[in-house]
Amino acid sequence: MHAFEFSIPTRIVFGPGTESRTGELAAGLDAHRVLLVCGGQSARRSGLLDRVEQSLIQAGLACRVFAGIHPNPRLFQVCEGVQTALDLILAVGGGSVIDAAKAIALGAAEPEADLWDFWLGKRPVERTLPVGAVLTISAAGSETSSSAVLTRDDTLEKRGLTS
Repeated sequence: MHAFEFSIPTRIVFGPGTESRTGELAAGLDAHRVLLVCGGQSARRSGLLDRVEQSLIQAGLACRVFAGIHPNPRLFQVCEGVQTALDLILAVGGGSVIDAAKAIALGAAEPEADLWDFWLGKRPVERTLPVGAVLTISAAGSETSSSAVLTRDDTLEKRGLTS
């Protein structure tokens, strides 16, 4: 067997009702304003999005919802999200929502860059805003990975980025 080191700097908080700690955890990341990224209406209908928003507000944080992320997140949506980004990008959803949140965090930290250039490998990732996730599906995987998938709208080209 070969020697190796493995580091996964992801904090996972798991258990019934842990979404009520979202505000406390976000405040611990020095966030003051949180962009909640979500997909369709299921997070709202289930009450999860309301509970997350309430937790953030109770912790004294401002929040804004950016909803409607498509499966296989689209570049145009991510670019819209970049325009509304705040201190912390918080995904409330599954893999596509988390990937979109990661892309928004990258675009907001590098506003002068063409976001697609990162996915083409033309530009290295040097910084992003912090990203958190409240999972709505088990086994998304994106919550613990350093990868994100994005689809370019005009060409329907789907690419992954790992950094």
